[in-house]
Amino acid sequence: MTTALVIGGSGQIGRAVVPALLADGWDVRVLARHAADVGGAELVLGDRQDADALDEALAGGVEVLVDVVAYDDRQAAPLLARADRIGSAVVISSAAVYVDAAGSGFETEEFGAFPVPITEDQPTVGPGRDSYATGKVALEQAWASSDVPTTILRPGAIHGPGCIQPREWTFVKRVLDGRGVRVLAYDGASRFHTTATVVLGELVRLAAQHPGHRVLNAADPRARTVAEIAAAVDAAMDVTSRLVTVPGDPVDGVGLTPWAVPRPVVLDLQRGADELGYVAPGGYEDTVGACVDWLVETASARDWREAFPGFVRMEAMGDFFAYAAEDAYLERSS
Repeated sequence: MTTALVIGGSGQIGRAVVPALLADGWDVRVLARHAADVGGAELVLGDRQDADALDEALAGGVEVLVDVVAYDDRQAAPLLARADRIGSAVVISSAAVYVDAAGSGFETEEFGAFPVPITEDQPTVGPGRDSYATGKVALEQAWASSDVPTTILRPGAIHGPGCIQPREWTFVKRVLDGRGVRVLAYDGASRFHTTATVVLGELVRLAAQHPGHRVLNAADPRARTVAEIAAAVDAAMDVTSRLVTVPGDPVDGVGLTPWAVPRPVVLDLQRGADELGYVAPGGYEDTVGACVDWLVETASARDWREAFPGFVRMEAMGDFFAYAAEDAYLERSS
């Protein structure tokens, strides 16, 4: 093992990937746009769209390239133009690419009715650049059709320190606000498979050791219900909340969470175990504490809307902190 290049190594996923590779004996370079602590890796400052920055990052060739921040084939193209300097690759995609037998998925009006669990052979949306899912498929296909042996990882709802779109903030903020009740839609039984960043770090580490063309789901060992997620976050903050469930869809924000899906999204993880010998570094309840601690520390230092802009964008779904509507619902149902 010699050199690994991580593009986006200073962000949420990179915080887990870089130390996993360093601990495994790799010399790690990180290409990032801003100065950052990359924990003993070599930092190359520059934009991935800048040819000179890419040439510097790939100088002398790298045995593995890890891209944790690409959105579509346009980010793959400059790298594949330099394929002679890349031994193998690991690319982060998303489980959002999947569709059901009728073509419904994450971005359609009717949410997909997926098999439980979803294997990597499940159909996906077509490639494109007009949405998150179509862009990820275009990214996957660009690498899969190349001569660079590429492992494509499809995570679910990612959690870990450094996230700008931290779903766990939904429950962490409630604890900080002194809310002792969790009101959850779909009877609290929604399952939207979570993925710890340390899971991605371990899969990247194994894929770097064993190059090949493959697609792997990447998720925590079990797909927890929203009620179980709420309880795990509470436990990490040493509190216990009262659970109130709402049948069916959220109404006026009541019961809304970022995991509130009408039908389950559960990823099959067997292929990673079979092909790479993957063993999870822990379950959701084991790994979420690091995310919770980071959220509390970060929110204490600055306004959360500034710190977590991705969460703010998720508010297009509705108000995750509709306390007045919750109180009115609780009063009506008491």
